[in-house]
Order: sequence, then C-alpha cells, then structure tokens
Amino acid sequence: MNTLLETDRLVLRAFTEADVDHLLALDNDPDVMRFINGGRPTSREAIRTQTLPRLLHDHPCFGTRGYWAAEEKHTGVFLGWFEFRPLDDHNSAVVELGYRLNKAAWGRGYATEGSRALIRMGFTALGVERVTANTMAVNAGSRRVMEKAGLSFLRNFTGNWTTTIEGSEHGEVEYELTRTGWEQHS
Repeated sequence: MNTLLETDRLVLRAFTEADVDHLLALDNDPDVMRFINGGRPTSREAIRTQTLPRLLHDHPCFGTRGYWAAEEKHTGVFLGWFEFRPLDDHNSAVVELGYRLNKAAWGRGYATEGSRALIRMGFTALGVERVTANTMAVNAGSRRVMEKAGLSFLRNFTGNWTTTIEGSEHGEVEYELTRTGWEQHS
C-alpha cells in the first residue's frame, strides 16, 4: 500500500484499480453527490474510464498523486477521498484541497483532520504557497470544514456549469489559506 500520510484516525493512500467498487458506492449515494451533480448516479464505466484515471494521475511538481483514498486507520474501512493537487502540473505553488467522504464518516471530524494534515504537509514538505478550496455557496457542511481547517472565505463566484442543480443559483464560494497565514496561526 502506497501511503501518503497517517493521522491519529486516518490513512491516506494511493488509489488502485481495486477501488472501483468503493468509488462506485461513494458516487452513487445521492446525499454524497448532492452538491456535485445533484445526486445523479454514476455508472461503473464512468468510474473506470473517467474518475479512476483522474485519481491515478501523478503530478510532476509533487512527484506524486493529487487524490488519496481515505481509510479509517484501525479498521481499514474506506471512508472516501481527499484531493490535494496542484492547479498546474508543473508548479506546486497553488493547490486545490477537496474531500468526498461517505455519510458514515460525516460529522466525525475526518474531513477536518485529513485536510489539516494535507495542508501541513503541503506547507512543510511540498513547496505549497497557497491552498484553495471551492464548494457551492449553500454547502454549509463543506464550508465549515474549510474554516476549521484554517481556510478563510475569499470570494463568491458563478461558474459556467452545463448542468443546474438545486442551490446552484446561489453560486460558488472560494476559500484560501496562504503559507504566511498558516505560519502565523500554527
């Protein structure tokens, strides 16, 4: 198992082809996907040909991947995934933070714990200067995780999405944390 990092309760490891069933279950929970695609189901074929290749992509500036499977440390149960990927494959200065966890993991602090660990690693070992994260303005749960992880509200914006989902009329929000800001609060 190619482990990126461990926290008190989590192991973040590289995805493998064997994770298709985990991803299929995660992306077919309408509650999990509510703020992503309106809760519509995802086919096994889409997971294999679109989702998994994105999760397996290595970023040259990091020398590693940008998406990591999250497992409960003591049981090995698949909880979902974390994203910590450079916006430019060849420059690690700005990374996007994201997470998608199954409902059983919600409200237990896993998203905050994993996000804080990735941010720490980014600023101390990967040359990151700025962490950014986006979500729908109405996604209060994700916004709270961003805040608890140390990110601050930056702006509201409206994306040019091909599909309208409930709440999208309120737009998106972007949060950020700079290396300087992190150092001041660490």
